[in-house]
Amino acid sequence: MLITNIKLLIQVEEQPCLRVCGADMSRLNNLENAWLLTNGKFIQDFGTMDRMPKGDFEMEIDASDCFVFPSFCDCHTHLVYAGSREQEFIDKINGLSYQEIARRGGGILHSAQLLHITSEEELFRQAMERVREIIAFGTGAVEIKSGYGLNLEDELKMLRVIQRIANESPLTVKSTFLGAHALPSEYNGDTKEYVNDIINEMIPVIATEELADYIDVFCETGFFSVEDTDRILNAGMKYGLRAKVHANQLSFSGGVQVGVKYNAISVDHLESSGIKEFESLNNSETMPVVLPGASFFLNMQHAPAKQMIDYGLPLAIASNYNPGSCPSGDMKFMMSLACINMKLNTQQAINAATINGAYAMDLSHSHGSISKGKVANLFITKPIPSLDSIPYSFNSQIIDTIILKGRII
Repeated sequence: MLITNIKLLIQVEEQPCLRVCGADMSRLNNLENAWLLTNGKFIQDFGTMDRMPKGDFEMEIDASDCFVFPSFCDCHTHLVYAGSREQEFIDKINGLSYQEIARRGGGILHSAQLLHITSEEELFRQAMERVREIIAFGTGAVEIKSGYGLNLEDELKMLRVIQRIANESPLTVKSTFLGAHALPSEYNGDTKEYVNDIINEMIPVIATEELADYIDVFCETGFFSVEDTDRILNAGMKYGLRAKVHANQLSFSGGVQVGVKYNAISVDHLESSGIKEFESLNNSETMPVVLPGASFFLNMQHAPAKQMIDYGLPLAIASNYNPGSCPSGDMKFMMSLACINMKLNTQQAINAATINGAYAMDLSHSHGSISKGKVANLFITKPIPSLDSIPYSFNSQIIDTIILKGRII
């Protein structure tokens, strides 16, 4: 496939990098008046139109007045779930907090009840509707978490659905085991007993069946403590599951520090973060991930994203697509929210939604930028006036053509 007359080819790399940090996040390498050639599922070459290759190609696409982007890499989602939770949306409007809804049996526990009575086939059908939705929004790689099962049987059901999505959809998928998402009601407040069951019953089976790439914990007041998180991540590490952490969403929980201790590939949320968290992340291999859609939907404080970048840290943006705190997988909208509410510039938002999101899934060697040999996950925009029109036109559908693994979708 040869794409020609590209007005702007976004984020080209002659020497691919794994992630972008600090001041470099305000830089994008772009080519004007460009072409791009794919070979099967991979990017073969690219350049300017004055050096376009000649020959017969299976397909040629004229991208005059259009931009070509690497597909978004959404590194934090919960898009496998049953039903919806719109009643909680009304509860929030009426003044109930996230924690109050959870104490009334809503939130994660409500989703767990719905998932328990939903068949695996129906769960897959519902999830595939969301998969098609995020593909249409420009996402090409996605991380999907379990965590609405909260027992071995239902967690396995979720993870099998995630595995099936990876096998049957054109997305690149990474899977995360999040058994420590909430304390099931049948444990009567005994968090230690549930953590023991996660460690002794769930992790060995999930690892043996190779159903997860990562292990995650909701490290937060009222959910799982730093000590709980430490035990779970340590057990997961012994089975080859690298850590991710839901950290500092509602309070200064210590989740960032325990994540860095275990060389977590990412720590996510970070609404309550300051200099101690920045210092912990500095010179680590852990990617800070912010979720602007959750802060927007819950009307909560936003993570100090700009301050992290100014400190010299990398930053990724993800959707957090889930039924309770962000029922949207639109990464372009997440970028707009990051620009509007977190004061990121356009270049920072693009880097955060592509190459750094890929890093947070251990995919930046193959995804997240335009580079020879990387997977041909791309989208071609409609004619647009400038790069800044991407976050500016926050609700406009700007994608014309989607290409995943070298094929038009």
